[in-house]
Amino acid sequence: MDEIVKQAMRKWPNVPACTGWLGLDARGHWFMRDAATQARGPFAQAKGSQLQHEALAQFIGRNYGCDAQGQWFFQNGPQRVFVELEAAPWVLRVTDAKGDDDGIVTHTGRVARFQQSLVDEQGRVYLLTDLGLGLVHSQDMLAFSNRMECDARWQPSEVCSHELEARFGFVLSPAKRQAQQMQHTRE
Repeated sequence: MDEIVKQAMRKWPNVPACTGWLGLDARGHWFMRDAATQARGPFAQAKGSQLQHEALAQFIGRNYGCDAQGQWFFQNGPQRVFVELEAAPWVLRVTDAKGDDDGIVTHTGRVARFQQSLVDEQGRVYLLTDLGLGLVHSQDMLAFSNRMECDARWQPSEVCSHELEARFGFVLSPAKRQAQQMQHTRE
């Protein structure tokens, strides 16, 4: 996390978090979701505007984390901005391995270590890494296939996509979770 973000958190410790305003798609792109976009539906139906500013995308990536409930967020100074996920908390690029490097890099540029591969009913390939669960980028399926042929550990196990959140401890939609909690509180 950037030092300036840590300083802002110390200076303003009680800034409320927000949900629904930022999304991460299955290709590792960030999307800004204004109120009108959110009113059109969940992230899968109404993504919003793709973030084009490279420096801002890098800033988000450096300050991307997860809370104890498995909700992923961008720490924007003192404000926590929870992220709507299309598929998984990480989007993974797979390259040729060199030495001890597994050849896995996240959408934020972090190097990840391979633990297990999975395939869901739609044919999407996920890797469990030391950083958590990530979706293999669609452009890297050939690289994944090559890795699978060279290393039996990369053979995927089958998984149902609707089981991923509970099994791997993450929340696809913090906005939906918050709405459900508010509904439950009213009842």
